[in-house]
Amino acid sequence: MTEILRYSAFAATPDGGNPAGVVLDASALDERRMQEIAAEVGYAETAFIVDTAGAEQGRYRVRYFSPAAEVPFCGHATVATAVALTERKGTGTFTFATAAGEVVMTSTQTGGDVTIAFTSVPPQVRALDASALAAALELLGLVPGDLEPELPVREAFAGNWHPIIALADREVFHQFRFAPSPLAALMDERGWTGTVTVLHRIAPDEFLARNLFPVGRINEDPATGSAAAATGAYLREVLGFGGDGTVRIHQGHHVGRPSLLTVTVPDTGGIVVSGGAVPIRH
Repeated sequence: MTEILRYSAFAATPDGGNPAGVVLDASALDERRMQEIAAEVGYAETAFIVDTAGAEQGRYRVRYFSPAAEVPFCGHATVATAVALTERKGTGTFTFATAAGEVVMTSTQTGGDVTIAFTSVPPQVRALDASALAAALELLGLVPGDLEPELPVREAFAGNWHPIIALADREVFHQFRFAPSPLAALMDERGWTGTVTVLHRIAPDEFLARNLFPVGRINEDPATGSAAAATGAYLREVLGFGGDGTVRIHQGHHVGRPSLLTVTVPDTGGIVVSGGAVPIRH
């Protein structure tokens, strides 16, 4: 029988964070069975270690499935998997070969708490065409005047493509609503395999985030590591943020699972996202 572990990653409170399934040995599972397990688990993503041939060197091949489909990369499930490995093998460096590229991470432990810092694949940032922006705003019940002028809308990639939409007004950020099915259709059309990332800036280095994920049959994600990395890349591109500066992203309040993601932005290369994960007890 396949052992399925369950962890909550990036929790800001004992009942917060984003749940992820973890299968540490999926070498005997085919794609159909992994998809079935992800659907049965029902979390935003489940991570499967499908090749452990390089385990002695800390290298693993990992695949990620939402309840609906395979996704190239998942940050919170990566953190959960690395915590599970650390608990069994000790702290150190791990490299995950994913469909999005290689992701390198380090694990440290203070007392009983394990922290994982993963470095994303090389990010990209590009303009979002006007028609896609108009469609996204309409589906979220927003208008151009709701946008934060100093944070222009972009698409950002650090494992998955995410549109990054920053809103000027805190109440608008909290109150907007959307219909999942039409938004999922737009995401499929645009190739947004990650979330639609909506931000509100509360300090120069601190943001509120809502990450919409109807393509994964999860309307709103409690904590999204790939979106946090994409946000770091976005801030470097549009604001010149860098120098290993740190950004704090608060997420999950709208779904009752408060989460905190810490993002470190170097001047070049991959974005570093840090957090922990705790087992979910049944």
